[in-house]
Amino acid sequence: FLAATSAAQAAIIQYRATLGPEAAGATGTGTVALTFDSTTSFLDFDVTFSGLSGTTTVAHIHCCTAVAGTGTAGVAVTTPTLPGFPVGVSSGTYLRTFDMLLASSYNPAFIAASGNTPAGALSRLLANLDSGNAYFNVHSTTFGGGEIRGFPRRVPEPGTLALLGLGLAGLGLSRRRTA
Repeated sequence: FLAATSAAQAAIIQYRATLGPEAAGATGTGTVALTFDSTTSFLDFDVTFSGLSGTTTVAHIHCCTAVAGTGTAGVAVTTPTLPGFPVGVSSGTYLRTFDMLLASSYNPAFIAASGNTPAGALSRLLANLDSGNAYFNVHSTTFGGGEIRGFPRRVPEPGTLALLGLGLAGLGLSRRRTA
């Protein structure tokens, strides 16, 4: 049991969102998948977008909105944009891994508001991704404030889904026996 407990502490946490128009007249769509490895503190970005009404200027994660799933907030990760994000295009992909324990992975203002450490910034970012108060945003020449965005939500891990299924099956069997 102790060996299983140690292995259970390391986790791969996935977040996904559909990117849609942020402003009236915006035409873009896309997806963002964020994968966090709690052992390495690496965060993988997998972004696909197309159909923007303008061409890309910057992209990043914003945090932390006052109300889950809505509102605006400052930039949490690197500024002015994610390194290597395709600029000047209306469609594209972005695959990149960041070490989230490095100060260079964040906006300095986000670190300052998170206890002045990258570890504090990481903790704050993950908490706000979990609560729906962080969003991924792609800005364009047509919509400088952001053309498409989405609030990534945690994807349930397969083990959690299996436990849910077993629980529902057990509930169904227990109801059958009492009937």
